[in-house]
Parts: sequence; structure tokens; C-alpha cells
Amino acid sequence: MEENLIVEFSIFALIGVGFLVRKLNVVTQQGQKSLTNLVVDVILPCNILSAFLSSDTGTILTDGIWVLGISTVFHFFCLLYGRLFFRKPPIGERNCLRFATVCSNAGFLGNPVAEGLYGLEGLALANFYLIPMRVLMWSSGIAIFSGSRDWKSTVKKVLTHPCIIAVELGILGMLFHVQLPVLIKKPITYLSNCNTATSMLVIGMILARLELKQFLDKTVLFFSLHRLLLLPALVLLACSLLPVSVTARNICVILAAMPVAANTSILADKYDQNSLYATKLVIVSTILSIPTTALWSMILLHL
Repeated sequence: MEENLIVEFSIFALIGVGFLVRKLNVVTQQGQKSLTNLVVDVILPCNILSAFLSSDTGTILTDGIWVLGISTVFHFFCLLYGRLFFRKPPIGERNCLRFATVCSNAGFLGNPVAEGLYGLEGLALANFYLIPMRVLMWSSGIAIFSGSRDWKSTVKKVLTHPCIIAVELGILGMLFHVQLPVLIKKPITYLSNCNTATSMLVIGMILARLELKQFLDKTVLFFSLHRLLLLPALVLLACSLLPVSVTARNICVILAAMPVAANTSILADKYDQNSLYATKLVIVSTILSIPTTALWSMILLHL
């Protein structure tokens, strides 16, 4: 629990720095756009590749396969859920809501929470859980924001996107236990370690364009309750019907209860969608996740 609070505080501290440097014009609007491109096209791919290559698939294979299967079904369900329930909002908000339904902050926030609650076993299982989300984030997620109705064009954009290439290489590297030479691995690791800071800075810069009263948005609060309470409750119900271990079940529920992915703001900004609305989704859901994550931790502890 303490680890989770430290992570949450760190996020808001970094967002605050981004807010200040944009308000003080240390970084211009054009500079913000360039930083967004750097994050999406360089830093994030390195982060994805590093995460896959650092995953240990041999120690808890049985639980890992269960977690992978549950996560795959859950994220495809979320993809359908977003299409069915978010048809009325304007296209910019609609795309953000659909992306945010599928993609949570289970990587950055979920990993330390999983490790803090369930040790190294929890951290390893969390990496299995994240595989389907990472694939969908950089395939269907990119397609949601690109707005392209040309399937061939969309597939081409997806397959050639730096992040999905990193996913493909990462899966192959993880399955075949590839060990990169130190001269290649070190630069990738250094760039990967920049992901959290740079992503949060960009969100803070986007936030600088948002009036405080704009956070009082009923649709954002309503969505946050779905993201943080309803979806993990559905995962808990499904897991209770399956012969999975307690740890595997708990990991799936906790990670399903994570707030909206920070990349929602990053990608909305990159593809000229409603990045202000995306930022509201990220900020409000992250704030609300502090008590809801604690609630889910207590519920799972007593089941």
C-alpha cells in the first residue's frame, strides 16, 4: 500500500513539473509536440522492448498461462465494451473513451502494486497480464486514434508503428530467451527508464491548457467508476468460476482496477484528438484509484 502511494505521488509531482514548465513557457507548444513524438516513436518502444525482454516466463508458467488467457479475453471484451457504450459522445471524446476502456496504467502503476502485494511472483504474473494490453494498445489503440477507415492503410500503419514493432520483437525475444549484447541493451534500458518522467511531463504540459472547472465532468467521473470498479468486478466474477490460483486471480483483478493509461493523453495529442479530455480521464481516474485500489486490496485479502 505504501509503495502504491509513493508511485501515485511521484506521478503527480512529475505532472506538476510539466505543468509549470509549460505555464512558464520553458517549453513551447511546438516543443511539447516534439517531445510527444519523441516519447511515442523512441522512448515508448524502448520501454516496451525492455519490459518484454526482462520478463521471466519459466518460473510460474501455469499461473502465467491462466493470467495471459484471462487478460486476453478481458481486453477484447473491453474493446467491444467501448464500441457499444461510447457511441454518442463527439468523436474526439469517443475515441479517448474507447482507448481508455482497453488501455489502463497497469504497466507503470500495476507493476509496483503487484510486486508490493505479491512479491516477485506477482511482478512476473503482471508481465503476462500486460502482453495482450500492449498488443492491443499499439494495434487497435492506434487504429482508434488514427481515424482511418481504410483497413489496409490501418494495418500498414499499425504494423510499421515503432511501438508495435517493439511488441513483436519483445515477444520473440521473451519466447526465445534472447540476450542482447550489453552495448545494445544498455542504451535501450536508459531510454526505457525515461518513459515515466517524459510521459508525465507531457501530460502536465497538456494539463496547463485546462481550466480547473473543466475537471468537473460527469462523463469522466462516470467512466472512472466503470474503469476502477465495474470492470475489475467483472474480472473477479469470471475468475471465481475458473480453477485459477488465488495469486493469479488477485493479480488479474488488481491490474484490471488500474486507472486510465497515461498514453491516452500522449496519443490523443499526437493524433490531434481531444487531448484535454484525455488528460481529464487520466488525472481524475488516477486520483480516484488511490482509494479504489486500497479497497480492492482489502477485498481480495479477505476472500
